[in-house]
Amino acid sequence: MGLYNLLSLIIVLSAVFSYINYRLFKLPQTIAIMVMSLMTSILLVIFGPFFPFLNKLANQLSSIDFNTLLMKIMLSFLLFAGGMHTNSQLLKKQALSIITFATLGTIISTLLIGAAAYYIFHIFNYSIPFIYCLLFGALISPTDPIAVLGILKESKIPKSLETKISGESLFNDGVGVVIFLTITEIASANSDKFSGSDIALLFLREAVGGIFYGIILGYIGFLALKSIDNYKVEVLITLGMVMGGYYLADILHVSGPLAMVVAGLMAGNHEPELAMSDITRDYVSKFWELTDEILNAILFLLIGVEMLVVKIDKSILLVGSLMIVVSLLARWASVAIPVTILRPWEKFEKYVVPILTWGGLRGGISVALALSLPITSYRDEFVAVTYIVVIFSILVQGLTIGKVSQKLSSKA
Repeated sequence: MGLYNLLSLIIVLSAVFSYINYRLFKLPQTIAIMVMSLMTSILLVIFGPFFPFLNKLANQLSSIDFNTLLMKIMLSFLLFAGGMHTNSQLLKKQALSIITFATLGTIISTLLIGAAAYYIFHIFNYSIPFIYCLLFGALISPTDPIAVLGILKESKIPKSLETKISGESLFNDGVGVVIFLTITEIASANSDKFSGSDIALLFLREAVGGIFYGIILGYIGFLALKSIDNYKVEVLITLGMVMGGYYLADILHVSGPLAMVVAGLMAGNHEPELAMSDITRDYVSKFWELTDEILNAILFLLIGVEMLVVKIDKSILLVGSLMIVVSLLARWASVAIPVTILRPWEKFEKYVVPILTWGGLRGGISVALALSLPITSYRDEFVAVTYIVVIFSILVQGLTIGKVSQKLSSKA
């Protein structure tokens, strides 16, 4: 099966599952697609050996390079679209708490999960060095609450809390990837060669460099959009910003995800009435909204399909179950500590900690980062445990966060 046929299969399955959900189940689209693709994967594993066609289909789906597809292609579009549709004025009002959650919170989560993973893996006779357990902590810490943002809006939670969740989801992904890449550099090299200053410089180059690069990219794009009035050309300009900008970020060794978030914020919020006419703004906004919806559908389909390549045995299932609890506790600490620190300067909703804890879903980025590891970095163990945590997060937390947030908010 060639690339085109494989892409066609992914799109067809996404469309079929979306249609079935719309007509029958009425669940949040991304979660429903993942559930149905997960069930399809299980059926392919069970019945594939008995039916050559199904076995061939399973082999083709399992050959998809999830890490490259998400990290090199889809992530740039998703983060740019998210930035475009986030209100920067509301974001500025919550900037201190969002930045703190996305940086300090992610670091706290990485350290806590890494330390707990080290002991849990060793209890089950997996001799994994501490630096690689930290690597696992880094890949599982980025939260991806995009799937539940629509539910939260319907739940009528306070706007400031909704902004915190959406803002954190944008910057958290970028910061999480930077931390992961930093620890990967340390783990793959001789750790004695890395001083504290080397680690700090590596982190700053990726994170701060990515933000400044995003500002430059976004401003150049804004000037280009401002200089013409043709919605077809302006849609192409935004596409060029994403695809060319992400590629150049990789060459410059700065964080492409953070650059896309910032560029998207500037393109969608930096005085758009001056850069685009009403017609152009409508076309550009709807184009990126549709792109975001389609790519999210494909992303959650692929998460379900990855069941075909995950190797899970009894001991890994137990490790994964324990790591679900650890991940939730680490998420609680990564929210509660920043909230405690910021309370003298920031006003927080009464139930901000439990809502942000339960709403901090693990998603496709964690799976992609785990799949990006070489076999020598304990890839099979990390992929299996990551998959268990992500499936629980999306199915259990994703399907209940609306009711939980609505119930807690009504008590405030």
